[in-house]
Amino acid sequence: MKKVMLGLFLAIAGTQWSAAQNSTADQEIIKLSREKWQWMADKNVAVLDSLFDERSMFVHMGGSWGKQRELETIKSGGIWYKKADIHEVSVKVIDNTAILLNRIDLLAVVGGNEVTNPFMVTEVYVKQNGNWKLGVLSFTRLLTPGGR
Repeated sequence: MKKVMLGLFLAIAGTQWSAAQNSTADQEIIKLSREKWQWMADKNVAVLDSLFDERSMFVHMGGSWGKQRELETIKSGGIWYKKADIHEVSVKVIDNTAILLNRIDLLAVVGGNEVTNPFMVTEVYVKQNGNWKLGVLSFTRLLTPGGR
């Protein structure tokens, strides 16, 4: 009976520890994503350069490209991510990969025109040497008002 109780206790404790670890990683990714939106609004390409993996990809309504073009676009103001109004966030962590979904309204300046669009944004982060690196940032424009 003692062995059964001990086994049950260890199983429950292990499950709670695992959930706590995921919760910690989830919160870390959510915080990093929110900071990323601010760095993009501030055009802080120095910090973004260290966040974006060298092989990262960016998918926009007008096409897709890699890290250097994204940094150049941000720095030049080709796209100015003025403000991301975040409505929903979900995170799934799989080993050293985190997939974050944001439903946002993005206020941006594109080609000199200020626009607001509802997006579902997919962000994929990979943990490398103890640090999270952004591997993918993909915008999917939502067709309904308010993105619902």
